[in-house]
Amino acid sequence: MFNDLFEFKRDLEKDMADYLPKYYALHDNESQPGIAGNLITQETKELLGLNQRIIDVLEQFFVERATWGLAYWENICGIPVDETKPWDQRRSVIKSKLRGAGTVTLAVIKDVADSFENGEIRVEEIFSEYKVVITFIGTRGKPPNEPDMRQVLREIIPAHLELEFRYTYLTWDELDAADLTWDELEAMNMTWERLEVWKPKLTKREEGRDAT
Repeated sequence: MFNDLFEFKRDLEKDMADYLPKYYALHDNESQPGIAGNLITQETKELLGLNQRIIDVLEQFFVERATWGLAYWENICGIPVDETKPWDQRRSVIKSKLRGAGTVTLAVIKDVADSFENGEIRVEEIFSEYKVVITFIGTRGKPPNEPDMRQVLREIIPAHLELEFRYTYLTWDELDAADLTWDELEAMNMTWERLEVWKPKLTKREEGRDAT
């Protein structure tokens, strides 16, 4: 983002040399860099480094690109700083806090849940049971940052409503549609845990139809 805006599109060292009066000898009689040439080389390195540091600081103002600046965002949002968590999980919690302000509706709940980048989800309220149900469709099994999502949603959902998470796994119908033999399935060398969250991309039958 900022690299495109602030990146030097030219040879900075050459341009700096071109701006100097001709009587500044950039090289000595043996074609070695002279005093002026060495100064320009070092100044170029410093300017490029300074430019990169400026870009790095600017990126901290945007949650999606922030790295070391995530701690500042977490302090603003009242989130405990945990440097051991991956950046993407910390960003998700920050975005959920920013999106969760205001009147809580199903749309707000979905917007907050979507900020955790777990793929497609479905949000529904079961009025007769006083319950809000979050179903993970795009991500199979439990997403890695599910505890953070549960905590943030619990903070914004009214206390009289129960919060329930539902997960999707490989169904027998999907496995049957994949049309694999037992030998082919064993050759995939998947544990039961991996098989549960496996999502067949294209079945043999579908491949045959595409070929025709």
